[in-house]
Amino acid sequence: MPTLDDLLAAAVSGVKGSERPGQVSMAKAVAHAIDNDEHLLVQAGTGTGKSLAYLVPAVQHAIDAGKPAVVATATLALQAQIVDRDMPRVADALTPLLGRRPTYAIVKGRRNYLCAHKLEGGFPDDEEGLFGVGDVDKQAGRLGQEVVRLREWADETESGDRDELVPGVSERAWRQVSVSAHECLGSKCPMVAECFVERSREAAKSVDVIVTNHSFMAIDAFEGRQMLPEHDVLVVDEAHELVDRVTATITDEVTPGMARLAAKRAGRQADSSETVDDAGTFLESVLDEIPEGRLTGIPDNLALALARLRDTTRQVQTELKPAQGQEVDGSRQVARAAIDELHENASRVLEERELDVVWVSKDPRRGSVLRVAPMSVAMLVRDKIFEERTVVLTSATLELGGTFDAVAGTIGLRGEGAPKWTGLDVGSPFDYPQQGIAYVAKHLPPPGRDGASPETMDEIETLVRAAGGRTLGLFSSMRAARAATDEMRDRLKDLDGEVAVLCQGEDQISTLVRQFARDPRTCLFGTLSLWQGVDVPGSSCQLVIIDRIPFPRPDDPLASARSQAIARMGGNGFMAVSATHAALRLAQGAGRLIRRGDDRGVVAFLDSRMMSARYAGFLQRSLPPFWPTSDRTLVLNALKRLDATAPPPLEVADPALRGLTGAVKGTSMGDAGVKGQVDATDTRPVATAPPVAPSARTAVTQGHAWTDEEDEELRDGVDLGLDVEELSESLELPADVIAARLDGLGLEAGAGSTLSFD
Repeated sequence: MPTLDDLLAAAVSGVKGSERPGQVSMAKAVAHAIDNDEHLLVQAGTGTGKSLAYLVPAVQHAIDAGKPAVVATATLALQAQIVDRDMPRVADALTPLLGRRPTYAIVKGRRNYLCAHKLEGGFPDDEEGLFGVGDVDKQAGRLGQEVVRLREWADETESGDRDELVPGVSERAWRQVSVSAHECLGSKCPMVAECFVERSREAAKSVDVIVTNHSFMAIDAFEGRQMLPEHDVLVVDEAHELVDRVTATITDEVTPGMARLAAKRAGRQADSSETVDDAGTFLESVLDEIPEGRLTGIPDNLALALARLRDTTRQVQTELKPAQGQEVDGSRQVARAAIDELHENASRVLEERELDVVWVSKDPRRGSVLRVAPMSVAMLVRDKIFEERTVVLTSATLELGGTFDAVAGTIGLRGEGAPKWTGLDVGSPFDYPQQGIAYVAKHLPPPGRDGASPETMDEIETLVRAAGGRTLGLFSSMRAARAATDEMRDRLKDLDGEVAVLCQGEDQISTLVRQFARDPRTCLFGTLSLWQGVDVPGSSCQLVIIDRIPFPRPDDPLASARSQAIARMGGNGFMAVSATHAALRLAQGAGRLIRRGDDRGVVAFLDSRMMSARYAGFLQRSLPPFWPTSDRTLVLNALKRLDATAPPPLEVADPALRGLTGAVKGTSMGDAGVKGQVDATDTRPVATAPPVAPSARTAVTQGHAWTDEEDEELRDGVDLGLDVEELSESLELPADVIAARLDGLGLEAGAGSTLSFD
């Protein structure tokens, strides 16, 4: 058997790169953790080549042990990178040494795939859509055309994977051809043999590396559905997102509208369905009298309404249960899924679990909504994820304030009974002080609630002109991004044809990023989807603008509950929740600038609080160690020099098509080599699509608790380029709630490395 050094050297050579000390250190640490059944937290800065550093030992272990290794990511972008780019190259390179080709597959939630049975009319029309698949020919407009296109694509696709459909379709159209996990008939489905999901999961059982996402991995661990094959090694990439993704999977809500929909779906199949509708009406009258905000206890009248809902749904559950030998059809299964969800969520609120946070919000479209979310998932993660397998967690932002303790605490790795773990920071190969400038525009007024000031717009214009375009604008909200887009398009009219300004929501995110990467005379403005996933090395991105410190909303029920809990224990709630969340986001956003060893540029902070506030030093220490300054003239001159001497932009790869297992389409587990060269210090595609609303962040935004399914819909919708209004219509949520979720309100703990401003 070849050594790890032999395998890593072959993999690096296969991607036409060169080994870096941090990459070698990380690979050896991962292998050591696997061999010694010890959990590992490893911080690997941009440029380390961490994908190879964990994929090579994962493949080695999988072949030795005869079990797959699972890699879980937070974003669709990284999943695509691993399956479409990294693993094909690693497999090619390791085949001669291993004697066989390493295999791999991507596994995702059921909503990401076509449902063959629904395509054949096995389920009722989606009441939330405009029409059923069978009525497409009678309809006009965009939605009808999209569903026609989906039916045609269904006859061609091998995988049924929504990501393969380029360009994509709206969420409403996709719901016409897909089902949720709870709606699926499972093994009783008459078309189970043709099921894209079952075929992909069956294929995944025999591979060496399975790629999935945090939410899917968490559901598999928490609910015991055994959707993933047995495995003893789990790699969690983008691990700074783990707590928020896990929180989102176990956040629930109860609304009168859910009761009405569940009763409608049960319809004639259950005599008691009307009682559920009546219970929903009673709940609505109670909720409408309760002020918006967190509930520290369940009022008697609300407890009565929830108990009535729980009891009536229990009766309908009994009636919907099929008799012995009775065939379960799609209509009955959809009704059962809706009733079950309502029953479980009402019961959960009534339990008043110790760590649950319950609150009421007023939604302009949906009325009063009752939500429940866990304040902490640390013990759950400890018990369900770290038991009986080795877990490697990695990210560019795990060690905050010189220690892993803060992050470790949020995932159950601290305190009595915590499993053994090791923390390692392998650093970054980049010379940040020589490659980048961190500029704070301290002359600007502090940001207000009424949008950017005229002085701020002047600053953006001046910076963009100096950079000659080449600007990624990261804004605190979609409203702010759109306002800046409109303003800059108007102000830069004299440069029409030279500098274009793109805005998130005007096209698919991946399309916008590729356009930005290909044309250096372009600016791309947006919100959180761009803060964390954009990977545009080279001369197309030489200026990153951050409009304000990305604090979560102070009235976020979950964040405020966590702050209060920390304060009760004698801690500083603001610093532990709001400031640390902002510090992590700033580190992620600033990290968009330097992606390769020859990148140069400026990160411009347009929030004077980065220097003036009492917490400024804490935030500064979270950033990469750029050369700091507040000298505006110096920065403008630097940008002009960079623009004048910039090389041509790097070539941008188009998205790959996939087969059944997620490999490059037309190959067997990716047998065909992938052309092109890549630096081993950065094995990502030249222009990676950003995380699609990387749910980023917390389970709650503006009082709305995001379920895993809603987050998936939101990520999909953003990836399709839907704007806030379209997302609002698709998810039936107000635009401000959608925008807030995209802004990524959430919680991460800790501080960062040192940096001081003059």
